[in-house]
Amino acid sequence: MKFTHRDIQLLELDSKEFLVISCDSCGGVGLKENDIVKASPYIVGKFTARVCLSEILSLKAKPMTMSISICSEPEPTGEEIIKGIKDELKEIDLDIPLIISTEKNIKTSMTALGISVFGRVKKESILLDKVKKGDFVYILGEPCVGDEVLKNVKKICTTKDIFKVVNDKNVCEVIPVGSSGIKGEMNKFMEETGLEFYYEDDIKIDINKSAGPCTAAIVIGKLDFSVYGYDKIRKIGYIK
Repeated sequence: MKFTHRDIQLLELDSKEFLVISCDSCGGVGLKENDIVKASPYIVGKFTARVCLSEILSLKAKPMTMSISICSEPEPTGEEIIKGIKDELKEIDLDIPLIISTEKNIKTSMTALGISVFGRVKKESILLDKVKKGDFVYILGEPCVGDEVLKNVKKICTTKDIFKVVNDKNVCEVIPVGSSGIKGEMNKFMEETGLEFYYEDDIKIDINKSAGPCTAAIVIGKLDFSVYGYDKIRKIGYIK
């Protein structure tokens, strides 16, 4: 059995486990001549890895290995990208095999990167199809894109934040927010589950804005997490 959930592919390994696969790409962000957004290759690697890891972790799956395709020379660009990826893994104390390829034949004028993460999760533990009527909906982090990401580092969602909330027994589902924004992700959630979601009357956040490299995540749970020891989290509505 195989199926796609949001941007994640799930393949049944056996009667007890799923293989979980996520991928992300980043182009035109770096320090090369034709890059549109100027940022260090280190940041490119760190945040692209964050997207893939957040998607895997959101299902409470354990990352097992990572494939890294760097469309630039091994040094200095490739080296810095890999350093950023490794530092992102360290944030959740993760040491996994890395499969790496760089461009050694053609001189490039724009930075490009593709990452895939492979993980596994027990069917009994997967954070999926657990949301019920009456659950509360929160946003963790802040939707940011482009240059805004580095300007709001302390406000955005991190891999460590995702790891923390998925291991809270009161959390029913975690949805990393991408280019479709909070509203887009919740619309997809309602379409897939048949549940209804109601927004709070006064939400001080742009629900239509892209969250770029997963700078925000939707957290659905049974408690008011805003007073439960979490920072960077705000209630935005409830399931009815």
